[in-house]
Amino acid sequence: MPGVGIFQWDKVSEGTLRGCYAATRAARAVDDPDGPPISERRLREILTDKRGSERKEVWFASGAGGDADVLGWYRLKLPERENRDHGMLRLFVHPAHRRRGVGTELLRHAAGRAAQEGRSFLGAETFHGTAGSEFAAHAGARAGVLEARRVLDVAGLAPGKIAALRASATAAAAGYSLVSWTGRTPDEYVDGLAYVAEAMNDAPSDYEAEQWDAQRVREEVDASIEASANRVYTVVAIHDAIGQLAALTAVEVDPECADWGFQAGTMVARPHRGHRLGMLVKTAMLDWLATAEPALRRIETGNAAVNKHMIAINEELGFELVYPSVQEYVLPVKTVLGG
Repeated sequence: MPGVGIFQWDKVSEGTLRGCYAATRAARAVDDPDGPPISERRLREILTDKRGSERKEVWFASGAGGDADVLGWYRLKLPERENRDHGMLRLFVHPAHRRRGVGTELLRHAAGRAAQEGRSFLGAETFHGTAGSEFAAHAGARAGVLEARRVLDVAGLAPGKIAALRASATAAAAGYSLVSWTGRTPDEYVDGLAYVAEAMNDAPSDYEAEQWDAQRVREEVDASIEASANRVYTVVAIHDAIGQLAALTAVEVDPECADWGFQAGTMVARPHRGHRLGMLVKTAMLDWLATAEPALRRIETGNAAVNKHMIAINEELGFELVYPSVQEYVLPVKTVLGG
């Protein structure tokens, strides 16, 4: 790869940001042409995010020896709580520069950085059936959980459909009340949110279960909301008798792409399952968004392809399967470095 260098981006450089954004948009246009857009503001937040205990670094490949002419880039996250033997990799290569060794050099560089930090594996995801999954397989990565993507056509919902589903769920969820908020988690619900977040630990995953407490909610959930400047809507169900937060759903909207919403998570704590709480909070969310986000037309969600319960709820609501799916991969660092 003569004439191409790999450089660390350790400050906010507008030239690098524009180059990374151009590479990202071009890659998504090829790999996921019908999928949601990403704004430059959102990418800036991804690249400069320093929240939580994870260390993060961004490197880019350039043909001009500096900020201009970005051929591709990667972000490496180094978890400090669970999965401390992993580096979590996000890598993009501009389609015009694929199959020229750029991706291979970026991957090798990332593996080297991971090895220097004592990590044995790289975890990553890419769109299934695209150049990214072909690249991962060629590198020797093991395919993990396959996440099916679904999109709800909000504008095309039949009149009365959500109201009927909500009424049925409300009847099944007697003894639970709904609470909602925007943005940062109110103080009185931080511990409850941590409790419900533990519910995700029985979802299919290739990684160690995450342990949640109030501090982690503040450092990761709330700090992310504040850093992104997205509009984040949260609806929770509370068990009336004991005052315990039992279920949660959250949707975020990028103000620069306000016709798209992104499901940030739906979870029900195990002791409270079987009361249609997932359907209850999701229908309440759709009712709320109908007035709070009048420009919203579509909502994207993703579930492990084997998560039949949540998929059934989404399909009942009207979410339809879209392609490509998202494929997770785990790659031993020594495989990349030849050790």
